[in-house]
Amino acid sequence: MYKFLLMCLPVLWSSVTLGQAISAADRPNIIFILADDLGYSDLGCYGSEIETPNLDNLAKNGLRYTQFYNTARCWPTRGALLTGYYAQQIHRDALPEVPGGGGGIRQPWARLLPDFLKPAGYRNYHSGKWHVDGKVLDGGFDRSLDMRNQGNYFTAKGNLIDDIAVQPPADESGYYASIDIASHAVECLKDHAAKHAHQPFFHYIAFIAPHFPLHALPDDIAKYRDKYLAGWDQMRSSRFARQQRMGLTETSLSLLEREVGPPYAFPEAIERLGSGEANRPLPWLELTDQQRRFQATKMAIHAAMVDRMDREIGRVIDQVKAMNAFDNTLIFFASDNGASAEIMVRNGGHDPQASPGSAASYLCLGPGFSSACNTPHRRHKTWVHEGGISTPLVVHWPKGIAARNELRHTPAHVIDFVPTVLDILKISKPTTWNGQTIPAAPGRSLLASFSNDVRIERESLWWLHEGNRAIRVGDWKLVSTANDPWELYDLSKDRAEQNDLSRQQPEKARELAANWQRHVDEFTALAKITLADQPKGKNKGKDAKNKRK
Repeated sequence: MYKFLLMCLPVLWSSVTLGQAISAADRPNIIFILADDLGYSDLGCYGSEIETPNLDNLAKNGLRYTQFYNTARCWPTRGALLTGYYAQQIHRDALPEVPGGGGGIRQPWARLLPDFLKPAGYRNYHSGKWHVDGKVLDGGFDRSLDMRNQGNYFTAKGNLIDDIAVQPPADESGYYASIDIASHAVECLKDHAAKHAHQPFFHYIAFIAPHFPLHALPDDIAKYRDKYLAGWDQMRSSRFARQQRMGLTETSLSLLEREVGPPYAFPEAIERLGSGEANRPLPWLELTDQQRRFQATKMAIHAAMVDRMDREIGRVIDQVKAMNAFDNTLIFFASDNGASAEIMVRNGGHDPQASPGSAASYLCLGPGFSSACNTPHRRHKTWVHEGGISTPLVVHWPKGIAARNELRHTPAHVIDFVPTVLDILKISKPTTWNGQTIPAAPGRSLLASFSNDVRIERESLWWLHEGNRAIRVGDWKLVSTANDPWELYDLSKDRAEQNDLSRQQPEKARELAANWQRHVDEFTALAKITLADQPKGKNKGKDAKNKRK
């Protein structure tokens, strides 16, 4: 049935058509801003004490989605975001019988969004982290800053401009990654205004922040230095109270799981980081004074990174306004996964004598403050409980969205971005490859929710990452940590995933488990047939390698 997938002829993307196309003057510009390891509650408009006025203003004059999902990890989210497919369908994450992951290669039919936008007259730009297979320009982008150096925020070494390595000066100074991402984005927009003002643009801006290592500018850190000495218990309680006042949640605050630490054990890193480190989210008062100071400092750096990212987003917004394009620019903001409980030391290592947050330091947030950043949800990045897969989604488009400061409660997912954009533009993707049917993408357009708080109809939402698995059908969610039994939750009453109903509702649990397995079987059949597209040995050892990504 999928014989066409074994062929390697180029797709005729000129077959992309504009059905009932909107006029060139009405086509919106599109910006998708993606944070990295940002927790659900890390923005002011989602309950945070961190100052994020630019994103808060977008939310105040647009929409906030309360149940928007990612894939629990960086590279599968990025592949899903730009294609509209689950990462397992396109070799960007593993299935039980089929390899996949950060080294997986998409099938030729799994095109990125720019390939559909180009025939509609769009220019396409990328600034920041890539972590998608292939070169950026081969993915349909016209310009790119590919920030490959993700272990040191203070140097451009290792990065690529338009897929060509940059050569920073030997005496490089004054560099900071989040500023450089915004500067590149502004430069692209200025060039667009000067040379391509008659065309709309799509700009994918992917910040590294606040992914570890926790690196921030000294003045930004100073702003938050003593703000978190009351601890993660108090931070969770305060954020949850603000979320309740905002109407973001109507269920309980999850309990801290004191025995759940980082997803991967690096005991040598714990030793290197010293006695201030804490690899379990113990009650704050059980920590030593040294631990409390060390943990509060790490959270201050995390906050500084988020604060700085928001300021840099403000520079991009100012440039769009200077182009008189703000009213007809559709802006999305989300995160690739929840906040991270990881603790490790890599890249240049960690100097215990270095100032925390400086280039010579290598710190990670860890499970205590990660739990607080994911308020009110349970667990962290890599898990598919709500803390690992729930992200803010802010949507702003003055010309296209009349609603202001409204919430949207429909469950949605990064796979919905591509179909939403194509629906807005009335773009029809090719449906065949050499006369054969291309697999249907699972994403759904969110356009109807721009006008009203309606639920987007879909069969299910599905997750699998490193054995962690979940499926959501309506308000029912079946979820399991790798090798553990299934848990069943009614998210309409228990989004914090505290009351496992699998024993009270065994038939519902079996029904959802069968549904989850059916997706695995379908994705496996597709991925096995197209495994010939993968270079031999490309994914060997992928999981061990990518646990450090």
